[in-house]
Amino acid sequence: MNADTTSLLGILQKTIVELPKLFTGQASNTTVVVVASGLFGVAAGLVGVFALLRKRSLTADAIGHATLPGVAGAFIVGTMLGVPVREGPWLLVGAALAGALGAWMIQLIAHRTRLREDAAIGIVLSVFFGVGVVLLGVVQNMESGTQGGLATFIFGHTASMLAADARAMGFIALFVLIVTFVLRKQLTLVCFNDTYARATGWPVQIVDLLLLGLIIVVSVAGLRAVGLLLVVAMITIPPAAARFWSDHLGRIVAISAVIGGVSGSIGTAMSALAPGRPAGAVIVLTAGSLFALSMLCAPRRGIIAGAVGRVRSRVRILTDHTIETLWEHSEEGTSPNIGPVRNLPHGIKGRLVFLLLRVRGYVRSIGDAYMLTPAGLAEGARLNRNHRLWSAYLTTHADIAPSHVDWSVDQVEHVLSDELVQKLERIVELEDAGA
Repeated sequence: MNADTTSLLGILQKTIVELPKLFTGQASNTTVVVVASGLFGVAAGLVGVFALLRKRSLTADAIGHATLPGVAGAFIVGTMLGVPVREGPWLLVGAALAGALGAWMIQLIAHRTRLREDAAIGIVLSVFFGVGVVLLGVVQNMESGTQGGLATFIFGHTASMLAADARAMGFIALFVLIVTFVLRKQLTLVCFNDTYARATGWPVQIVDLLLLGLIIVVSVAGLRAVGLLLVVAMITIPPAAARFWSDHLGRIVAISAVIGGVSGSIGTAMSALAPGRPAGAVIVLTAGSLFALSMLCAPRRGIIAGAVGRVRSRVRILTDHTIETLWEHSEEGTSPNIGPVRNLPHGIKGRLVFLLLRVRGYVRSIGDAYMLTPAGLAEGARLNRNHRLWSAYLTTHADIAPSHVDWSVDQVEHVLSDELVQKLERIVELEDAGA
């Protein structure tokens, strides 16, 4: 066993032993940080849903980058005034002010010039971050000779958080949760139909400003946990992952909050057990893993479910066409052989289709020929009726030329519900009676 394997096993053993302690309160300060990071994740997931629906995700990225000059500027001003800025909320206040200024600059450029909002976001993001890097250089050259721990605001470092910092982050996240819950109706209306909201007298601009304010507060709350570079990931990834699981807004909000909370708490715990790993990166990787799981395994919108659905649809169309062809031959009094009949599937595909139809009890073989069973004849009659009904509807009511009907019929006839078939029958009967 080599040294790398031994080290990996040691980390795994430490994780198994120490991880339960972080969630049961046995590691007091770290437990507070884990809980606070979880609350931050929940808040980011909630706000992220409305930011995503309102197309403000990139704005959140710009706000996150814009907080850097606020943090560095607050440190410089506080140091010059002799204020202990590393103790208390001064750095976070500076970050919030810079984030608000960045958001205002984006709106100003987008609405007062001919530039689009994406260009305004790119300008504000790069300029503010550049100013922040310059100010960090100024801090580096100050008498203290250090950046005063400001580098932890870039990538996040939960290990340096005190219990007071964690509680402050938790309280901010809790405040965001309460405000989002209170304003959920207004945010929902503006996100889905801002035109209707304006027409009915809702203050859309104020609601937009409140949403930007929530994004700023969440970004500031997550500076110590995930860092300003990656805070946008916690606003974007959880709602994007939740979208795979449901179409209902309430469920999406709940799932996004859960994914954000799990990512924040588990990512922080894993970072605490592996001190060399930046907390922000571990938290975002946890969220990214949950996103990948959602994208692959969600029951309706996941990649696997989509692939299975497409295969089922193709199999259904193929089997329906086969039954229709056999039914037409049975009406002519013949039992077709799989080889010479053009519309029947051939080769391995044909064998699999006929095997499936035999399992379902629709066909039986007589030598090299195939015949429909009574159940197959009934299914063939049903498919033929659906085909004729949809063709009659398209030519009579949809003003589609008969020469263009076949393609549409082939796409739709396989998914007609019984209720829709009954409606089509009534329409065709009324048309025939009127004729």
